[in-house]
Amino acid sequence: MFRQSINLIRIYLVIVRYGLDELLLSLEVLRPLRFVSYFTPGYWFRPKNLARGARIRLALEELGPIFIKFGQILSTRRDLLPDDIAFELAKLQDNVTPFCGNEARQIIETAYGKRIDEVFSEFETTPMAAASIAQVHAARLHDGRAVVVKVVRPGIEARIQHDIDLLYLIARLAQRYWKEGRRLRPLEVVAEFEKNLHDELDLMQEAANCTSLKRNFEGSKLLYVPTIEWEYTQRNVMVVERIYGLPISNINELKQRNVNLKHLAEAGVEIFFTQVFRDNFFHADMHPGNIFVDTTDLENPFYIAVDFGIMGTLSSKDQHYLAENFLAFFHRDYRRVAELHVHSEWVPAGTRIEEFEGAIRSVCEPIFNRPLKDISFGLLLLRLFQTARRFQMEVQPQLVLLQKTLLNIEGLGRQLYPELDLWKTAKPFLERWMSERIGWRAFVRGIKSNAPLWAEHLPSLPMLVHEALTLKQQESIQLKQLAKEVKLLRQNLHHQHRRSQLTFVGGMFLISGSIILALKTWTMFYATWNLPMLGALLGALGCVLLLWAWMEE
Repeated sequence: MFRQSINLIRIYLVIVRYGLDELLLSLEVLRPLRFVSYFTPGYWFRPKNLARGARIRLALEELGPIFIKFGQILSTRRDLLPDDIAFELAKLQDNVTPFCGNEARQIIETAYGKRIDEVFSEFETTPMAAASIAQVHAARLHDGRAVVVKVVRPGIEARIQHDIDLLYLIARLAQRYWKEGRRLRPLEVVAEFEKNLHDELDLMQEAANCTSLKRNFEGSKLLYVPTIEWEYTQRNVMVVERIYGLPISNINELKQRNVNLKHLAEAGVEIFFTQVFRDNFFHADMHPGNIFVDTTDLENPFYIAVDFGIMGTLSSKDQHYLAENFLAFFHRDYRRVAELHVHSEWVPAGTRIEEFEGAIRSVCEPIFNRPLKDISFGLLLLRLFQTARRFQMEVQPQLVLLQKTLLNIEGLGRQLYPELDLWKTAKPFLERWMSERIGWRAFVRGIKSNAPLWAEHLPSLPMLVHEALTLKQQESIQLKQLAKEVKLLRQNLHHQHRRSQLTFVGGMFLISGSIILALKTWTMFYATWNLPMLGALLGALGCVLLLWAWMEE
């Protein structure tokens, strides 16, 4: 708790140092309270020579990798941010303040256990680009191949762990004291975020991700993935083929070269859906700093991807429900969307389908038959979250990366080709995927894939049938024996119950008769009621019942 408190103080000091407290009070919603800014330290001590965008960027850089990643996501949403802030946040994609190049050389030499000139014939100390987790340097192997060397920032793991601990503190407080905390599942979301960050710190994991993605898109005309140099890859140092392309963020240059932006935008959508549904392995950090364009063929340009530290996967169940949800949206079948949310348990089982259907219709109907430039998916997501709150829909941590990637895709689409019809581009792909999963194609593919296994077991089929029939016969005999034993047990229980009743009643009669016979000194009662005869009868009856109970044995 002490360390988290120190982190909160550190965050506050950074906010004050860059005058962000005064910026927050300048927001429209807080404008009536703007007079308070004159009493904040940020108003009097903020840097006077820095614009607000630069102040926000520098503050996020100083706060650390988690905040930098938040700024990277925001930088893709130019429709939601003023131009000056969006321009500065875009620098967080690959222009974070680098650490010393000589320090990078020392890290590389320690990792390889040899001098750097023994590994590379050329190594540029000045980094090509720097991000929140690592930075990259241009180099050349002794066989002449141009490569890029990625080096993890020194001391970054401890810094990230401090920020993660702070996020856990905030999540615990939210879950305990915020009424929406349980539904939003903040602890699980932070745990998912922590897992992805630790994966990103391990460059061996990133290299494996890169190799898998390259295999999935081998021979593709839409996406190129560089080759990993495994011989030179360590946990904190990775060497990868150097690629040459135009940054996707350089829209003006792409337009000047007359690149087919419509093809590029549609290819981006197809790549995303291919990764999510065909391969179940998608690049989950698709901000502009990680995507380049090969413009050799202006009419058919293709993407080049880098930085594979964060990759997403989904369960087959989530894949199926997502695809069905998308198709239901495309066909405006809001009832099906509501049913899918209930069946997948994303909303409570008792949710009224008709009411949920109407709420979804009111959110989604306005977006259809409109170009992407006229649709704010950020506003759509906000309204969907508001609807989800009404129906107690829980956040799905496994879908957080997918949602983040969708935001990045929208940001890129808006910049490349505002007229892109995302739905029209995605619909045929999803229909084909669903057909292959549950339609006639799935049936035929299942037969083809299982045919070798069936052929392997065909010679032993008669013996398997004989064993199955024998086992069935044995099970039938065992069931008959079991039924007989159950019947006998029930009979025994019945006899025991009957014997207990007879013993109880007989005992009562015998005791009652004995008590009556003991009243012989009470002559008045004897004379009046003839009690000796009654006592003898009760005792005799008790003895008969006890004898009967004994015979029940």
